[in-house]
Amino acid sequence: MPDNFSRTDLDTPSTGPRRRLLAYNDDAVGVGAEKVARFLGTGRYLMWQTIIVIVWICLNVGGFWWNWDVYPFILLNLAFSTQAAYAAPLILLAQNRQDDRDRVSLNEDRRRAEETKADTEFLARELAGLRIAVGENVTRDYLRRELDDLGDMLRRIEDKLEDQRNDGRTDDGPSDTAR
Repeated sequence: MPDNFSRTDLDTPSTGPRRRLLAYNDDAVGVGAEKVARFLGTGRYLMWQTIIVIVWICLNVGGFWWNWDVYPFILLNLAFSTQAAYAAPLILLAQNRQDDRDRVSLNEDRRRAEETKADTEFLARELAGLRIAVGENVTRDYLRRELDDLGDMLRRIEDKLEDQRNDGRTDDGPSDTAR
C-alpha cells in the first residue's frame, strides 16, 4: 500500500460528481414510473391485456399459417415475464416517490401542529391574564348588581326616614321642617 494513503481514506467513499454514461432526469423517470404504475392498476389495463392474450392464443391455435408461438406459448410467457420484470421496479419506484411525498406532508403537518399548539398555548396564557385582570376590575354586571343593591338600600333608608318623620308629626305636633 502506498504511503500517501491512510486507512480512513480508503474506507471513505469519494463524494465527487460521477460521470454517467447515460444522462437522464430522475424526476422524469419517477413521473413516468408513476404513470405506468397507475395504468397497471386499472381495469382498462386488465381489459387490454386480456384482449391481447385472447387474440394471441386464437391466432396461434386457430390453425392459421403464421402461428408463430405454438401451444406452450413460450413467447407469450416470455412477454409476460419481461412485462413483470419491468412493472415491479416501476411500481416500487412509484411507491418510493409516494413515500417521499407522504414524509414531506407528515413533516409539514407536524410543523403546523406545533405552530397551532404554540398559538393555542399563547392564547390560553393571554386569556388567563385577561381573566386575572378582569377579576381585579369591576365588570358591568357586577356594577349593575351593586348599584341596584345600593338603590334598594337607599329606598329603604328613605322609607324609614319618611316613617320616622310621619311618626314624629303625629306625636309631637309640628315637625322640624316647619320651624
